Amino acid sequence: MGPVRLTARQEDLAVAAAGLLGGLLLLAFRAYDARPGLPVWAVALPLVAMAALETVRRRWTVWTVCLGGALFGAAVYLGSLTATLLMYTDLLYAATLYGPARMSKVLQLTGAAATLVLSALTWRYGSVPGALLVAVFCGLIFLAPVWTADLLRRHRDRAETERLRAEQTALLAELDRRGAVVAERARMARELHDVIANHLSAIAIHATGAQAVARRQHRAPDEPLVEALAVIRENSVQGLAEMRRMIGLLRETVPEEPYAAPRLAAVDVLLDQARAAGRDAGLRFEAEESGERGELSAPLELAAYRIVQESLTNAVKHAAPGPVRLRIRYGEGELVISVESAYRAGEGRPVPGAKAGLVGMGERAQLLGGEFTAGPRGETWTVRAVLPRTAGGERA
Repeated sequence: MGPVRLTARQEDLAVAAAGLLGGLLLLAFRAYDARPGLPVWAVALPLVAMAALETVRRRWTVWTVCLGGALFGAAVYLGSLTATLLMYTDLLYAATLYGPARMSKVLQLTGAAATLVLSALTWRYGSVPGALLVAVFCGLIFLAPVWTADLLRRHRDRAETERLRAEQTALLAELDRRGAVVAERARMARELHDVIANHLSAIAIHATGAQAVARRQHRAPDEPLVEALAVIRENSVQGLAEMRRMIGLLRETVPEEPYAAPRLAAVDVLLDQARAAGRDAGLRFEAEESGERGELSAPLELAAYRIVQESLTNAVKHAAPGPVRLRIRYGEGELVISVESAYRAGEGRPVPGAKAGLVGMGERAQLLGGEFTAGPRGETWTVRAVLPRTAGGERA
């Protein structure tokens, strides 16, 4: 069980109750100095009034100090009760700590003046030792609480200033970071638009022109050349559409069409494209799904789709003639993707950017906390990815 924390109002009430109970205890044992023949209630009256002022010591600092000073004088004249004097010092302390900023100077001046006047009167009509005792007593009553509260207030204000400065520095750093991110995203968007998008657009235009030439030459739609041109144009147009949506996201503008992340339901489209592209190379694509798909998170579905897409693309580029088998298994806690294709060591020629796709697939699997392997097994090239279905498996 932790320490009990009181609100400001509860603290004031607790201080007032403690002072009142302490004073009543002193009165019960007659531990006070009063004029002869003075009734007890006359000494208790300033005590009760001072305790009442303690309940509002934070809210009405000026009034509590003024009325408290009058009660202090009455208490000294009627009967010196320690609890009453201590509560007055607490009123001075609270007024300095919670009151206006000028309250400290005012109380220091009035306290010093009261100490000087009372000490001088005692020295004039009494003795020097008595004047020194009065000076010490007045300093403890009028000046010590004010100095203590003023010191605490300075430390509190300095700490608040440092906190605000730290928050301002953190805010400026965050603004700089966001500005750098926005600038980098804008630079990436420009590079994508000026370089990659232009190349894809050129490919699509040339493929369209080549298709027009093929039609004028009355070539059959099922000719390998015409089919290849159709695949080139379809893929380039699709790449342009995705590139345009990506550029819109990088520039933080609302695209004309909302960006829809690819889903595994579109795997059939990927298979159709792969079959059309790999028909002349002797590739036969087969797909098999097992288990209950259920609800898949968007990051998981996007990663799975991209892994399938890249695996099929690699099969079209590098696989030897034969079957290409895609298997997707939906388990209770994981999603398993495997793609197997015919492989012969040493066949094919180096392609610019080779193995970049494998690295990208491995990174996607690692970001989700999964596993990825790719490599030859005898005469078969196998790509296998195991992705956890739960969001807890994702890594930052």
